[in-house]
Amino acid sequence: MVVDYIDEHRAQHGVEPICEVLTEAGMQIAPSTYYAAKKRPPSARSVSDAATTEVLTQVHAENYGVYGVRKMHAELNRQGHQVARCTVPRLMRTAGLRGISRAKGPRTTIPGTGPDTRPDLVQRAFTATAPDHLWVADITYCRTFAGWVYAAFVIDVFSRRVVGWQLAKNLRTDLALDALEMGLWTRARAGHDTTGVIAHSDKGVQYLAVRYTQRLAEAGAVASVGSTGDSYDNALAEAFNSLFKAELVRNKGPWRSIDDLEIAVAEYIDWFNHRRLHGEIGTVPPVELENDYYRHNTAPATVEASVGSLH
Repeated sequence: MVVDYIDEHRAQHGVEPICEVLTEAGMQIAPSTYYAAKKRPPSARSVSDAATTEVLTQVHAENYGVYGVRKMHAELNRQGHQVARCTVPRLMRTAGLRGISRAKGPRTTIPGTGPDTRPDLVQRAFTATAPDHLWVADITYCRTFAGWVYAAFVIDVFSRRVVGWQLAKNLRTDLALDALEMGLWTRARAGHDTTGVIAHSDKGVQYLAVRYTQRLAEAGAVASVGSTGDSYDNALAEAFNSLFKAELVRNKGPWRSIDDLEIAVAEYIDWFNHRRLHGEIGTVPPVELENDYYRHNTAPATVEASVGSLH
């Protein structure tokens, strides 16, 4: 630290005067000591730290600057950089790197009116034994200079993959319906059958709409709605919304308009599905988990078996 201090001020004051002032202040250092330190080759640790810090900085930037110590350590190991767990927080602190913290915001659920006979098939047990057995859907909000933008997402519970999403300037039914349509199309394009998938949501008016319910029936999906209508009944979807707001909306904003945000969301979802490490599924990306499942399970599990595991 003393050598760095002298380096920073030597052009203005000179080495010898700085050493004299430091010595008078009780920090004994002779000019010869400074010059000897400058000639000394860097230690193996400092060389290693510099190389690792460069990798840490690159990996952190490539992942939206949201990873904390645990995921940074996991990502380095996945990329073949063997780094001790205790080294990562030390170098991250030195480099000023930190993860993103989540904060709660207002809810966007507008309760539907009238009776709802759809059962709660999940009962707050957000687990599934295979892809396309349980999807959860929810809507969140984003502020732009041009006004509020609303985002609807459909998430596969098994892999945490975002299978469908949509943005709109209003909270009409088309927002939720378009996200559902994308999810069905995404799975159909990959050759996966979504017949029997449980589509769980909260009691929002968009999910109570006749057109939404009819589309689920046409697709052979089974509608499910949280029984009490609070956030815990759709906790997994709300957890994703919290991540989305922290990692993209607040982290990369402010946003000019829905067009500006839509491009960013497309890029974020691609990263989230294909590259982001998810701690709840073994610290791997969602698509990697699904691909691994299909490699080891040539015959799809029955929906009935998955439903049974929810209770």
